[in-house]
Amino acid sequence: MEKLSLTDVTRYVEENIGTFHEKRLQSLDGLKLHKVLNRKNPYLFKAKNVLTSEQIIKGLLDAQISSSEETIFGDWLEGLAIFINEKVYAGRKSGIEGIDLEFDLDGTRYIINIKSGPHWGNSTQIRKMVEDFKRAKKILRTSGANFPIEAVNGCCYGKDNNPEKGDYRKLCGQRFWEFISGNEKLYLDIIEPLGYRAKERNDAFMQSYAKVVNKFTKDFSNEFCRKDGSIDWEKIVEVNSGR
Repeated sequence: MEKLSLTDVTRYVEENIGTFHEKRLQSLDGLKLHKVLNRKNPYLFKAKNVLTSEQIIKGLLDAQISSSEETIFGDWLEGLAIFINEKVYAGRKSGIEGIDLEFDLDGTRYIINIKSGPHWGNSTQIRKMVEDFKRAKKILRTSGANFPIEAVNGCCYGKDNNPEKGDYRKLCGQRFWEFISGNEKLYLDIIEPLGYRAKERNDAFMQSYAKVVNKFTKDFSNEFCRKDGSIDWEKIVEVNSGR
């Protein structure tokens, strides 16, 4: 075990956080009005008495962006976790499907599936993860592994005060970061570096966001508003849900 250098963590974040912001911008590129319209419940907008094109467009885009950002940042945090574990325990990104990280500690091989937060999946998705763990153990055994193998679902934020799940352990937030680094304060230490040049990068994102809002609002008004300026809800529902 090597002692974690927070300087190394800060340097990694500063050198790589730009990737997250670039992918945020890319998530706006290529968006189509009908595509985002088809992903949102039009009845909900009507029930909330949404009256303007801009309100609808911002509602559509904000939902799309929030979902996209969660996925993008989850992938980025996975990379940070693997980097930290590699520095401390010589861990590595796994080549086994469904497994993100492998490392050895005290004679045990840990196979880890990393998620952003604790409420990441339904029962079907959790069953698949368990099957991935079982398959990974079988692959390792077949390749000659004769050491204990433990499966872990690691979540980068949140809490689960009942980590023992039978086929695997679920470690969230502080428990997860401490597990992969040996540092009980790491979950606090990493928050500051994540803000590196955040304002500058967010300003660039908001400029692109504003352009998309303006363009989609114009297109929406042309296609889904009547001559008197009112919203044609039947046409929206037809595009969203019609055969």
